[in-house]
Formats: sequence, structure tokens, C-alpha cells
Amino acid sequence: MIKLPVITLKKAFHKGNHQILIQFYYNESLIALTRKLNGALWSATKKSWYVKNTPENLKAIYVLYNGKAVIDRQYLFGNTDPRTKPKSIKRKRMLSEEQRTMLNNFVKYLKGKRYSKSTVSSYASLIADFVEFVKDKHISQASNKDVERFAEDILAPRNYSINTHRQFVSAIKIFRDFYPSCKIEKLELDRPKKSKILPVILSQEEVIDLLRFTKNLKHRAILGLIYSAGLRISELINLELRDINIDRRQLHIKNAKGRKDRYVVLSEGFLPLLQNYVVSYKPKRYFVEGTPGKCYSASSVRKFLNRSCIAAKIKKRITPHTLRHSYATHLLEQGVGLRHIQELLGHAKPETTMVYTQVAKKDLMEIRSPLDTILLSLAKSDKQEQNVLLSANNNL
Repeated sequence: MIKLPVITLKKAFHKGNHQILIQFYYNESLIALTRKLNGALWSATKKSWYVKNTPENLKAIYVLYNGKAVIDRQYLFGNTDPRTKPKSIKRKRMLSEEQRTMLNNFVKYLKGKRYSKSTVSSYASLIADFVEFVKDKHISQASNKDVERFAEDILAPRNYSINTHRQFVSAIKIFRDFYPSCKIEKLELDRPKKSKILPVILSQEEVIDLLRFTKNLKHRAILGLIYSAGLRISELINLELRDINIDRRQLHIKNAKGRKDRYVVLSEGFLPLLQNYVVSYKPKRYFVEGTPGKCYSASSVRKFLNRSCIAAKIKKRITPHTLRHSYATHLLEQGVGLRHIQELLGHAKPETTMVYTQVAKKDLMEIRSPLDTILLSLAKSDKQEQNVLLSANNNL
């Protein structure tokens, strides 16, 4: 008897609408089938396919998967709040013991190369997905064609970002060094071009509003330090009290991205808030702690930042990194040179810092629109009696 795959249906509030989540372990046949469902989309955040929650769509789901999968609908008709984020199914990859041993050795190889914890996790996960994808053949037979198929059949349909695609190519190149027996030609692997997306920037007034509407002292101190020193979220949560030098007005950022140390300026305007926070909360080791002596979590920062944005009526999509972007842009607008900003941010390449020249307003504000030039010319001409007003109601 053939065992049918299981599809779990859940309800969720996503993209401003009530949706039906369609979740299942990776299965190419089910993916192809799901694409035939009218309006079905893949959510990278939910790690799930979804359609709008309507009786018509629910009926279409039953018809579509009839005889092809077992439908588990216990979460769909439960009493759970659809606005709460459903727990995603932790998918167990279909891998052999040999493949698991190889992947464990690959993780050891990455750690031996002294890659960061996040890089090891990302590369290992992407390679594990690739190994599972080519499970019908031994990994030694994997070729560049399989890499292309993985990008076309997995990365693209799931709407993974360009950065993830680039990460995958980097991971494959390293895997090729680790496992040279495969038929993947390293020199023929090309990363897709980076998306040139400008960062979201808060105005100086919005920064002040954000801090004013953050009523919790601890939360306000966290956001104040991220912005005033241009810190990454990882740098903030790993900052120890001993690395704050009030006399020299400096923070010593240790083992940051790229395993680099640097010094950044400690804002004088931040000092009263810092003193009030330290006296009130008495942190033991780190600048900000969850439990005494333990690091605070990045997810907690993101959660209260979102609440503060709502309170301050800031409509932009804001993350902790937005404060770092805003810090760099405001420095540039104040006339600080790119070389100094690069040092303060800890960028390895000046090209990374150059992006802020495209969002800074200092030079752009000095550029006059050609429309203004025309109107100014008309105003100074002998035809002033024509009284050119663009705002007038002219009935032609």
C-alpha cells in the first residue's frame, strides 16, 4: 500500500488578509500540484504556501489533493487566534546516514576554516537542501547542471532573495573544495548580481520621535545606543560594560563582522540616559542583559522596536539596522568624510559605505529642479504681468 504524504492546513493572518497555510515536507510532486491552485503563493517568512481563506479555496484544496495526499485540518478549525504566528513544521530532511555523516564533516570543515557561526549555519543548511535535492544520484555525480536546477526549482519558486542565491553559490564553491570528487566545476559557478536596493532612512525628527515614544528606559537606552554609535544588533547585544570608556567617550567593539575590532564615538548626549539606565537596571556584565550576566536577545529588540514605531506613527519598515543606516546618512549630511564613516561602521570596503551618498540629502538639496529654474526665469522677465501660477485653477 502506497503511503500518501501529509498536508497540514492552518489559518493565519498574513499580507493583510486571513489565509490558509498549506504546509508539507519537501515534495516536488506536491509543489507542482500546489502551483495549479488558483492564487497560491509561497511565503518565505511563513515557510509555507498559502491562499486566501475562503470556502471556495478550501473546497478547491480538497479537490486538488484528493487521492494524492492526506489532509490534516486540525489546526484550521481549532480555536487558535489566526493573527498569532503559527508554529512552522520543522522539516526533517530525507537523507541517508552517509549523507548526514558527510554534512557533519562539512560543518567541521567550515568551523576549521573559522567561519562565523551564522555563516556555518547558512552554508550547511543550503548544502543540506542541495544534497537532498540530488538524492536520486550519489553526491559524487552532482554537476553544475544540478546546481542550476536547484536554483530554478527551489530558490526561485520559493522567492529566496538574491543574497540567499549568492550565499548558495559561495557555499557550493566551498563544498567543491571540501568534496573534490563531485563533478561541479568551481570556475563555472557565477553569483547573480546584487540587488541595488537603497536602505530605508529615518529623518532626524523621526529618530527623536522613536526615542520619545519608547517609554521603557531599558528599551530607550538600547535604541539610543544603536543609533548614536551606529552599531549592528550583534554588536549591541555582545557589548560588555568594560568596553564602554566614558572618559575617552569611546566604545570598544570587539570581534565584530569579519572578526574585526574598532572604536566608535560614545555620544555625550547619550551619557545621561546611559547613567540613568545603569543605575536603574544594574547590569552585571553586558550593557544589556536578559537575565543577569547573560546576553539580551536580538528578537526582543526587534519586537519592542516595532511597538515603538507604531506608537510614534512611523509607517516605514524599520529594523535595528535602519538606525545604523540613519546614523551613517546623518553623519554624511553633517559633512563627515566617507573614509571616517567607513572606519566608524567597520566596513571592509569603501564601496559598501558609498551607498549612503545616494540617500544623503546634503548635496541633493542644493540641486535646483529645472521647473524651479524656468519659473524663476519667468518671474524675472518682462512678462511678469502674465502672473504664471501653477497652482491656479485655469479653465481651458
